[in-house]
Amino acid sequence: MSVLSEYIERAMARSCYEELEDGRFASSIPGLPGVWADGTSKEQCQAALREVLEEWLVAALREDDDLPELDGVTLNFAGKRWSKPSRAAGS
Repeated sequence: MSVLSEYIERAMARSCYEELEDGRFASSIPGLPGVWADGTSKEQCQAALREVLEEWLVAALREDDDLPELDGVTLNFAGKRWSKPSRAAGS
């Protein structure tokens, strides 16, 4: 399993679900701000949450944001994760 897949699985294992008064479900992942979803069933909510998590990770990696370590799994490597090396001026 890739590090990214493991990170996603560990994040999803932390997910919290709540059944709302209207029968819908809401979910979030503690420690990952802005990662939340809702759906008409718990399964639909879980699928939506995974999609939001993946989009959140893409945005965070693109912006080179620090990501929290999840149970020993990190996507932070030596300060820069996925960035291309900078080119020297004049090269």
